[in-house]
Amino acid sequence: MDIVNQKILVLAPHTDDGELGCGGAIAKLNKHNEVFYVAFSSCRRSLPKGEDPDILKKEVKKATQVLGIKPENLILLDYDVRDFPRNRQEILEDMIVLRSRLNPDLVFVPSPSDIHQDHQTISEEGLRAYKNSSILGYEMPWNNVTFNTRSFIILDESHIQLKVDALMEYKSQSKREYLNESFVKSLASVRGLQIGVKYAEAFEVIRWIIE
Repeated sequence: MDIVNQKILVLAPHTDDGELGCGGAIAKLNKHNEVFYVAFSSCRRSLPKGEDPDILKKEVKKATQVLGIKPENLILLDYDVRDFPRNRQEILEDMIVLRSRLNPDLVFVPSPSDIHQDHQTISEEGLRAYKNSSILGYEMPWNNVTFNTRSFIILDESHIQLKVDALMEYKSQSKREYLNESFVKSLASVRGLQIGVKYAEAFEVIRWIIE
């Protein structure tokens, strides 16, 4: 089933989460839909001492542009990393403001089984805020104890390459084991194999609305 002429909202707890979880889908869907990307934290508190405190904001701007997201469709918020549960109500209120402004048809959130406290908060509050939208949960294998591969988005080589190119913009995070071309392509190959294609990204169906 094709997704066209829809408003799509990607909720990323931290800069780079959206690219990691659904970067290929963004590259594909952005061609025939309006995609918005919200990063709730630029993780200043996690940066090494002496690092530019705005480095991740600069990198996410470059990364999302690689995926074709318009600069005006990138929204950056400043919640402290690992403190999302304490700021749950404020995060929900921000989401509701975005709902009123955008009225998205499809929302991507972290998987409900993601064990990172910030990711859990965005997943749970996203379900509360976007009751009238379809919602898919994206996977981050290093955080998922379980992951139900209930939905797949078929990707081609160009989508995966754009995902890789976008992630390579995060030079400040280059030491992270999962932020490399081999891992990205291997996971996409495994998900593709499950449905008989070369590449895919898998998602949990949290809510799916058919008109």
